Amino acid sequence: MDVEGEGCVTPGSPRPHAPAACPRRPLPSPRACSSALPSPPLPSSRNPQVSVLRFPFRVPKEPQAGGGLELRSRPGWREGAPLGAPRRGGRLAPGAALDSAPCRRPVPGPERSPSGRVAPGSGVAGPCLPLLLPPTVLAALADSWLQEDCPGLNFAALATGAVPSKAALWAKSPGMLAGQPFFDAIFARLDCQVSWFLPEGSRLVPVVKVAEVQGPAHRLLLGERVALNTLARCSGIASAAAQAVGVAKATGWAGRVAGTRKTTPGFRMVEKYGLLVGGAACHRYDLGALVMVKDNHILAAGGVDKAVRGARQAAAFALKVEVECSSLQEAVRAAKAGADLVMLDNFKPKELHPTAAALKSRFPSVTVEASGGVTLDNLPQFCGPHIDVVSLGMLTQAAPALDFSLKLFAGEAVAPGS
Repeated sequence: MDVEGEGCVTPGSPRPHAPAACPRRPLPSPRACSSALPSPPLPSSRNPQVSVLRFPFRVPKEPQAGGGLELRSRPGWREGAPLGAPRRGGRLAPGAALDSAPCRRPVPGPERSPSGRVAPGSGVAGPCLPLLLPPTVLAALADSWLQEDCPGLNFAALATGAVPSKAALWAKSPGMLAGQPFFDAIFARLDCQVSWFLPEGSRLVPVVKVAEVQGPAHRLLLGERVALNTLARCSGIASAAAQAVGVAKATGWAGRVAGTRKTTPGFRMVEKYGLLVGGAACHRYDLGALVMVKDNHILAAGGVDKAVRGARQAAAFALKVEVECSSLQEAVRAAKAGADLVMLDNFKPKELHPTAAALKSRFPSVTVEASGGVTLDNLPQFCGPHIDVVSLGMLTQAAPALDFSLKLFAGEAVAPGS
């Protein structure tokens, strides 16, 4: 198929006209995009579905005024201009760079098998969230988890040997797939390769094959439990977050569902990432991301006013200050002292909304967060026009893990490089 952007394509012709035949927009050299895009296969009799696409955007390193870009695409890749790039009138704005695209990873079609299917609406979660995870941190986490599981001799390796093998990853419970970067990082440290059949954020309807892992048998099994634990936990949190976001949106509420700092020590990045895949806000990542003045801070400082002034001085212009309040009077004092956010903590719904309304009427720019005692069942009762954020600790503390299994192909030896 030929898709026309700004170039000239004659219907039915095997390839677009040369630049000289199109006086409107000359095409740049193919080298203009060689460093920014992967190198796909050229059209041939063995690749009859390969098509030629043109898009009217500029290439970062070799911009040409009014130039187009010729790309060859293959099935499974998104077709179109870079996601998130500035647009004007349906076209990319002049000067929009390819680097503005949040992600250009392959998006495979739904996996369908006799034993499972993909739920309708499955797709990639958000603007390529794996970009948030520094590779060095991923590698360090994977190393620490593997060392925890095998700090000494791996006696089971003698039972399997190092024969090249392949294993299938199966999802056996419903939910949302999350945690691929951590799964990949674990097996990368063991010189194994992972091939995903479903993108991050896919809705899972069991039983469905999610991925295949290839590598030496003893290393596949060394990483098996660590990788499964991480994927199951992250997917469980994403599933709970997605459910909470869906419940809140069903009420017509326009605020944000968020997690809390109630995370597992050493596992916070996985859990916060799971919240994001599920569509929830992760709240502050650590103590340095937001100055939160809680009840014990207020007691230690000798009052709300002193605590907020001290926090405001420390935060300066770079950080916001949130104050945990247990009454309207305390919330008003916190807002007067300069709090950016007020958390109405452990309020019953019938008390929460009048308090939030009274606070907003006097301080409309203050963000109001409801927290404490919120569950998936009673979440709709906390959603209201004067509530900006509802945070739930149970998203990371009580979310059930999803069930995954990794099964080697019986009697199948894999040739190196296959």
